Amino acid sequence: MEVQAHEATGRRRGRTSGGTTAARVVARKEVERERRQHMKVLCAKLVSLIPKEHFSNPDKMSQLDRLDEAASYIKKLKERVDELQHRRSSMQAMAAARGTSRTSTHTTTPTTSGGPGSPEGEKHWEASVPVVEVRQHSDTSMDVVLVCSTQRPIMLHEVITILEEEGADVVNANQSVAGHNIFYTIHTQAFSPRIGIDVSSVSGRLRALVR
Repeated sequence: MEVQAHEATGRRRGRTSGGTTAARVVARKEVERERRQHMKVLCAKLVSLIPKEHFSNPDKMSQLDRLDEAASYIKKLKERVDELQHRRSSMQAMAAARGTSRTSTHTTTPTTSGGPGSPEGEKHWEASVPVVEVRQHSDTSMDVVLVCSTQRPIMLHEVITILEEEGADVVNANQSVAGHNIFYTIHTQAFSPRIGIDVSSVSGRLRALVR
């Protein structure tokens, strides 16, 4: 009787141990399945942020290929950011140099009667500065014209920072002085043609800057 009782107890423990092990295996498989599903969703979100034109043949690419393309795109973006930061630093240095030179040199821009540089034009701009004008040529290109007083000049690097934060790549920027006014003309293109540039947001932030 005692032997039989021990055998029965052993069988019950074996069944309990086996059931616990099986439950753990199922739990691990479920955790792994959820992890894979979560990674799949994250990969899909990442790929959706990359412009479609960056992929050579998206319909036939595996998930691994898409991730490789996304990594390549991110690397190019970082290189672009580094380049823009270098350009911004250069422009800041140029702006500082111009500010120093303005203390000893007065520059005028010859124009036709009534325009910037003429007595009539100077009076008009002096009465209306600061001026912010944003011209959108398409979803991917935009020009910015700023006019301010020489007594309260706009920091060009601050303007460029706003444009870059709004997704605009500065192609070139020009600055000129006419009478008591400084004129800035900035040509930009969108970093991402798919996203474009929010002109209203750019205009609002620039107006807040020059107040």
